[in-house]
Amino acid sequence: MTTSDSPRSVRTGEELDLATLNKYLEQNAPDIGNILEVRQFPGGFSNLTYWLKTANREYVLRRPPAGANIKGGHDMGREFRVLSLLKGHYNKIPELVIYCGAPDVLGAPFYIMSRVNGIILRASMASALNIAPERMRQLSEALVDNLVAIHALDIESTGLVQLGKPGGYVQRQVEGWSKRYRDAETDDIPAMNRVGEWLHQNYPAEQAPGFLHNDYKYDNVLLASDPETGEPTCEITGVLDWEMATVGDPLMDLGATLAYWSEATDSPAYRNFNLTWLPGNLTRQEVVDRYAERSGRDLSGILFYYVFGLYKNAVIAQQIYARWKQGHSQDARFGNMLPMIVELAQKAADSIGQGNDLFIRH
Repeated sequence: MTTSDSPRSVRTGEELDLATLNKYLEQNAPDIGNILEVRQFPGGFSNLTYWLKTANREYVLRRPPAGANIKGGHDMGREFRVLSLLKGHYNKIPELVIYCGAPDVLGAPFYIMSRVNGIILRASMASALNIAPERMRQLSEALVDNLVAIHALDIESTGLVQLGKPGGYVQRQVEGWSKRYRDAETDDIPAMNRVGEWLHQNYPAEQAPGFLHNDYKYDNVLLASDPETGEPTCEITGVLDWEMATVGDPLMDLGATLAYWSEATDSPAYRNFNLTWLPGNLTRQEVVDRYAERSGRDLSGILFYYVFGLYKNAVIAQQIYARWKQGHSQDARFGNMLPMIVELAQKAADSIGQGNDLFIRH
């Protein structure tokens, strides 16, 4: 089985100036050595991720895409800070090397970390995977349990509390993502407007604050591989993409995960969003049940969080689509995102229509 996340040739327009990078590292991180080769990881729609090869080691470089707001979800300094705070408290992160905030080196801030090897299960692999349902269930259970562990981190003793203001988090998120949508809007999507209004009118009671990953799903998790079969095991070796991590209501994080969690009965467009629809995976209801059991949190208001997760994903897709329309990216994937935005908005609106019948056990 070949499911490892392999780097490929760098996309046109996203090349790194290797000579300038090596000069910078020689002066600021000489232990790395000379970078001999640069490739790019193809997955993801947000920040750009590169594979760096020296004579002895492999590293990963992260930087924002062209045209991105580097003080928003593309803040490399903040992501580096999150990983620094997690060090010693959560072991599924890479070794940090260096952060560069000066845009004159590569055109934008960036940071470098060691590469953590593992298998990433991406939606595009669904048709090629042949994982037994029993193993798939174990994988999905491990995914939920690891999210519970992230939310259980003590935000005070770790210093993670400095990443945000837990009080009023939900309302700030709804207001903030509504504004982001208005700023990036390119097409009239009535369902987006209806969902946005519903969220503003249905804020839940505040939960005890915790640490949030904010983009937690299969393709941001590295899994160990079975040495005999090459199939993914249930051991999570690393969690990726911490750029949106913060402190606040942990159920906002769970809602985002549920919004990615497609099922076999969902429409084909939504199933393409993830591979959680493959046989054996927990259903969204089972995710809610397992999280409630393992965390001890009250999930009676989970509908709000799920709807917000769908809305937020739609806004993220809208921002990416808007950058493409403005000519900041030539990536063909970005130009095909409008149907997904409409799909997410409609699913959120339909979920509101189902009400508490959607998640009936809590």
